[in-house]
Amino acid sequence: MTTSEHPRTATAAVDGGVSAILDAIVALERLTASLAASRAVAVDELRRLIATAAEQDARGGRSGGWDTAVTARRVAATELASALRISESAAQSLLDESAALTTTLPGTHAALREGAVSYAHAIAVVDEARNLPTSSHGDFETALLPDATTRTAAGLRQRARIVRERLHPESIEQRCRQARERRGVRLEPARDGMAWLTAYLPAEAATAAYRRVSEIASSLGGPADDRTLAQRRADVMTDLLYDGVVSGSGTGRGVRAQVLVTVPVLSLLGHDDPTARPTLEGYGPISVEVARRLAAHAPSFTRLLTHPETGTVLSVGRDRYTVPRDLRLWLRVRDETCRFPGCGRGAVSADIDHTIDWQHAGATRHDNLAHLCEAHHRLKHQTAWLVHQAGGGVLEWTAPSGRQYRTDPATRLAC
Repeated sequence: MTTSEHPRTATAAVDGGVSAILDAIVALERLTASLAASRAVAVDELRRLIATAAEQDARGGRSGGWDTAVTARRVAATELASALRISESAAQSLLDESAALTTTLPGTHAALREGAVSYAHAIAVVDEARNLPTSSHGDFETALLPDATTRTAAGLRQRARIVRERLHPESIEQRCRQARERRGVRLEPARDGMAWLTAYLPAEAATAAYRRVSEIASSLGGPADDRTLAQRRADVMTDLLYDGVVSGSGTGRGVRAQVLVTVPVLSLLGHDDPTARPTLEGYGPISVEVARRLAAHAPSFTRLLTHPETGTVLSVGRDRYTVPRDLRLWLRVRDETCRFPGCGRGAVSADIDHTIDWQHAGATRHDNLAHLCEAHHRLKHQTAWLVHQAGGGVLEWTAPSGRQYRTDPATRLAC
């Protein structure tokens, strides 16, 4: 074999393999984009069918009390969320994105179907077009789609913001006033005993708050303080939110919210059972060390054993509608979140619902009560969603489509 019959270098041979694999990955990405386009068509068809059914129910006098459009929107979101095992907000986003792609942004949908853009690129277009007048969507796509094949999704989104500002008929001042209505705070559990606390705020308020935290954190640094600036910022924000003051300032302590920590008895006694970890309400498992510290020293934390104390009221039968305080706490520990399929809203801010309505002879008992957030409490009463208590705190839900779902209690408690 002559030298010319061999690859010029070993690197060249590897490069050939790398190039082939990259070609395969690109082809798979194009296929993924095409499937996403097909999914958008199917999801929007689901939306249309449920909307038609809601209109028929309204004409037949079978409406639950909500406006037809609201009923259709809520039923479509909850049906899709339960079927795909995603959050209701994610399902609603998928419904909105699919409707936009298949109705008002046909150019973007075509590019997605052909694999010319990824789903992330398509959603960048959808998001920035969201509150533009439909009449300007064609101009918006015309200006953006040529860039979609050469930019990253983040780069396309940045370009889309510029185009959007040029085409938007409303002033930015007016849109800022509207956006402020969506301000809020979100808690997202993370790994290893940590969590993200995210606030969506007006830009000037967020900037001012960050600068204040940074200034305080910078002033705390010194030879004896081995924390990084990022760590000091985190500690300052925790102190300000948790106590209302920074540790060591001597200006007093604020009011703390009640937090529930469920601690196995053996953990408090020093026995570490890996099958029975302590849990923090709204988060999940925490270390035994943290649980012992909270149980021993933190007055704002309610310490609960995995079995309720003798004497806890579990039923008041038909004597009264109002749920007594000790039973409310028991239910809060058992449920931890709203008990609708896929909902993660905390029980602390949810309603306690009688599964069988009080007016239909439902008792105020632990086995006829469950936490539902306000949105899903209303959904239960305004739509064809049905729920049944199967025992042991298990809820069995039946969707308007007839599909069935089960939600289990966060904590199994003795009754």
